Amino acid sequence: MMDYKSSGVNIEEGYASVEKIKDYAKRTLSPLVLNHLGSFAGMMELPEGYQKPVLISGTDGVGT
Repeated sequence: MMDYKSSGVNIEEGYASVEKIKDYAKRTLSPLVLNHLGSFAGMMELPEGYQKPVLISGTDGVGT
């Protein structure tokens, strides 16, 4: 039976990588950011002048 690890995806290494970059990523946040590291998409509030806008950016990765 095929699993993620034998196909080249190491979930534990992925988690370890996230831990290594988490503090660096947090430094890029602003008060406009609506979610944090770990979500499947980034959500950011847009400046005044729009009617309740939300900018959502997503990136699919291996296994999605």
